[in-house]
Amino acid sequence: MIIMIHINDARISPQEIPSFPNLLMHIDLSSLNYAFQTKPLLIGGMAMQYYGLRKSGADIDFVLTPQDYEALVKKYPEHRKDIFGDLGVCVELFELWRTIMLFDYDFLSLNALEEATYKVISLDRLLFLKALGLSEPKYERDLRLIVQKITDIQYGKDQQFGAGHFVG
Repeated sequence: MIIMIHINDARISPQEIPSFPNLLMHIDLSSLNYAFQTKPLLIGGMAMQYYGLRKSGADIDFVLTPQDYEALVKKYPEHRKDIFGDLGVCVELFELWRTIMLFDYDFLSLNALEEATYKVISLDRLLFLKALGLSEPKYERDLRLIVQKITDIQYGKDQQFGAGHFVG
């Protein structure tokens, strides 16, 4: 099965998504045949792409609440994954995690942006996750991109978010 993402009413694969930010990006989760109790939290490369920082890879990563994670484990028991205690379910291009580096949905979803069917991790939490993975060159590059994005937002130079985006 091919995962399609809707951008401005066009259906495209994750690899075909343009590198510029697009707040109308819609990730179609219907192929999972599951009704989430709580909107899943988009993280990883697709979150980087959402913010216009770089193109994503082939997978789409989400963090889930414990209830949604447990329900998906029951639905897809043969698709379970365990990486250093981070438990996940990998179905098609979706990687659906209970935790990332043992940080859970409640922690990671603070200040997340709301989309119709999912949330997007906030830039500050995305920065935090990338800093934790700093030993990998890919994450160091991502970290630099996020820092530049935050700086541009703060100084009113970002086209996606205006100055004052981080005002509490």
